[in-house]
Amino acid sequence: MNDECKEKSQPYNVKEKSEKQAAYRSLIRAELADELFDKILNIIVVNKKYRDPSYSAKDLAKELQTNTRYVSAVINSRFNMNFSCLLNEYRIKEALHRMVDKRYADETIEEISVAVGFANRQSFYAAFYRIMKETPNSYRKRNFKKK
Repeated sequence: MNDECKEKSQPYNVKEKSEKQAAYRSLIRAELADELFDKILNIIVVNKKYRDPSYSAKDLAKELQTNTRYVSAVINSRFNMNFSCLLNEYRIKEALHRMVDKRYADETIEEISVAVGFANRQSFYAAFYRIMKETPNSYRKRNFKKK
C-alpha cells in the first residue's frame, strides 16, 4: 500500500506524487526519529486519529509537542509517504475490513467512508482506487459474502 500516492494518471482526479527531498530530514537525530515514530503510530493507529477528517499534521505535532517539520520528516523517512497518505492508508485498511465484515453489511459505502475518516465521497473513491486499483463498490461485490 505504500505506493498509494505514487501512481500515474488515474480516474477520480488522482494526481501523481512529486518527489522532493527536504534538507531537514537529515537533521533529526535517529533516537528522536525513533521516539516520534513510535508516538505517531500510537496516536494515529492505536488511538484511531485517522478517523477524524479534520485531523492535521499540525494537530499531530501539537500532541507530540514538536513542530510539523519534524513530524513530516519522520513520516516521510519511516513510512515513505506524506501525512495525508499515511492517514488515508489506515482509513482504507479499515474501510476494506468494514466492506466485507457482515457486522457492517447494512452500511453503505458512503457511511463507511465517513466512519473511517474521509471528508467526502470523492476523496474516499480517489484514495481507494489509488490503493486498490478498483472502485469500492466492485471490491465489496467481489469480496462480500453474506452468511
